[in-house]
Amino acid sequence: MTETSVAPTSRRSKIIEALLVLLAAHPIERIGLGDVAQEAGVSLAELRDEFSSVMAIVAAYMKDVDRKVLSADVSDMADEPVREKLFDTVMRRLETHTPHKAAIRSLLRSSFRDPPLALTMNALAARSMSWMLTAAGISTAGPRGVVRAQGLALSYARVLATWVEDDDPGLARTMSVLDRELARGQQLSGFLDAFLGIPERLYAGRWRARRHRDPKSDDDIVAA
Repeated sequence: MTETSVAPTSRRSKIIEALLVLLAAHPIERIGLGDVAQEAGVSLAELRDEFSSVMAIVAAYMKDVDRKVLSADVSDMADEPVREKLFDTVMRRLETHTPHKAAIRSLLRSSFRDPPLALTMNALAARSMSWMLTAAGISTAGPRGVVRAQGLALSYARVLATWVEDDDPGLARTMSVLDRELARGQQLSGFLDAFLGIPERLYAGRWRARRHRDPKSDDDIVAA
């Protein structure tokens, strides 16, 4: 490694961050690999060493978010109902996205007008939701697991659409939509079909209480 070389891990993070910065100002269909390389301060050769496409960078960011959510200490949720665990997991995911809310809004808007992009984003989301379900103690094995992950991915997209426009620090609208989507999932998509006996209720109050007890969480956001 020469003195001017950038360590691969650091370079990867710089590239992901560069794309997020660009997404906050431009739709993804107008962002090329050259734009990302310039924003990140890396050569095209270095960019190619790390990623094969702009969408590969998006996938890497989502993987980083998965890792962050999965590494959270949720020992205090061990005895909670499965639905509450899933509510908490999704809210932690949104919290992790917060520094890049503008970029997420941009991706959503592009997906709404670009069906191929929407399909690609859905596939990435379903993969992530499989991990979120597993974190909440819900099996994703077999065909039923695929249905559950896809069902949660669709619900999560609706929650995201509310979240990107929710400027309330308490995220009341977002939590209301999430609670409604989890209830709908019990009836329609099957991702909570094994837990239909769990009474429906809004978990916003308990989630707020947990965040109040965990002041470090705001500083422990993924720096992609």
